[in-house]
Amino acid sequence: MSKPGFLLTMPAAKNKKVIIVEGPTAVGKTAVAIALAEHFKTEIISADSRQCYRELNIGVARPLPAELQQIKHHFIASHSIRDEVSAAGFEQYALKKAAELFEQYENIVMVGGTGLYIKAFSEGLDEIPETNPEIRKEIISKYEKNGLPWLQHEMSEKDPEFFKVGEIQNPQRMLRALEVIESTGKSILYFRKGKKAERDFSIVKIGLELPKEQLHENIHQRTDKMIDEGLVQEVKSLQPYYKLNALQTVGYSEIFDYLNGKISLSEATRNIKTNTRRYAKRQMTWFRKDKEVKWFAPEEIDMIVSYIENG
Repeated sequence: MSKPGFLLTMPAAKNKKVIIVEGPTAVGKTAVAIALAEHFKTEIISADSRQCYRELNIGVARPLPAELQQIKHHFIASHSIRDEVSAAGFEQYALKKAAELFEQYENIVMVGGTGLYIKAFSEGLDEIPETNPEIRKEIISKYEKNGLPWLQHEMSEKDPEFFKVGEIQNPQRMLRALEVIESTGKSILYFRKGKKAERDFSIVKIGLELPKEQLHENIHQRTDKMIDEGLVQEVKSLQPYYKLNALQTVGYSEIFDYLNGKISLSEATRNIKTNTRRYAKRQMTWFRKDKEVKWFAPEEIDMIVSYIENG
């Protein structure tokens, strides 16, 4: 048997396949990924930049304990909110995990809504020039003083193209994008046009979509369910860490505002729904640009399986 560390460099690994299930939040990716993993008798690697934090559960719609027992998942509750988790780190983690899993399985399922993580795994990341540390220090200082609205405004003014497709609820991504454009004079998107990395396995990308009205209804129902299941209590337990990047995200920022007396719980709930809808729209903008994605409705499992096996 080959050593895991060498598997991805072997020509035979081209017979191996990673099935990537992607799409917007609340579209039903988890159920489809589990169905595919059961069909192909394999395991799942999560490509979600929030579900990897063990302290976050309700607010990130982590798969249920029964689902995690049904099919083994990787990169779920694998890190702490104190850890720095990045697309580059995910690329290394997922490639290593894939090599290990390919020792046992012909196919692996990957599922997630973090487009940059999927891109990193599929294609590698482009090299971005060194940035000016003084610029970065000044940007961080202004962000800590003025908060997320200031950072969003700066990005909309200085890099509107990134603002359209970037994760504008994610300060870590925006801080990085802002320091790049201020240091180089060019958008971070400019440096994402390099040559794709070669992978010694095949990749099939399955996109899930729903009519906008149905997706919005799913988002609203899931938000209400999160509140009912104790999202406020979950966020309250994280208050000592509210400044961490991992918590500057939809579902947590709004509840922090409620806990800090800035808005009512009903307002926080409405804001979560609004911000989640906007996030879903940005996700679809990202995924739609990838012409390798084959789109299906979540209930079309048989068609998805047929496409994977025969497409």
